[in-house]
Amino acid sequence: MRHLLFSLNAGKLRFKKRVPKSGIRLRGGPMPTLSIHFEPEIIAHLAKASANDTIHLSLSLGEGDEPVAPTPVVPRGPLAELMKAGLLKAGAVLTFHQPRVDRRGRAVVTGDGELIVDGHPAPFPSPSNAAAAVTGNPINGWTLWHLEDGQTLDDLRKALKRKIHR
Repeated sequence: MRHLLFSLNAGKLRFKKRVPKSGIRLRGGPMPTLSIHFEPEIIAHLAKASANDTIHLSLSLGEGDEPVAPTPVVPRGPLAELMKAGLLKAGAVLTFHQPRVDRRGRAVVTGDGELIVDGHPAPFPSPSNAAAAVTGNPINGWTLWHLEDGQTLDDLRKALKRKIHR
């Protein structure tokens, strides 16, 4: 299986080709055409990206013409239970604002339960790690990050506990 990696940063598309373990490089011939179809939610997220955001995409190119069924993404980590219960969805936008220091943060929940924070190239496994990356200090991400409706992740966690104990 071959892999093709590329990233979109400030409107520039950069390709990095990985080849099979044999190390054989593909040479000559016309470059194959690649057609990518994204769900509308992904397009909306890409359209909101600023010039400072980096979007990483990884594609696996199969050997042959048979379509490959997507591998189901299973949430893991601290946000997994909220996602499995339907209280938090992949693609949800989380924000915070600390007015005294005029600091803002924005993150998007991935399908596997991590947070992609604006301005950071790698996802974070927990809300507190993501918040600390923005604030520069250890901080409780469960109470800091808010959904668009104003609920914190801690509010969702409490709702899940109430739902379980019914």
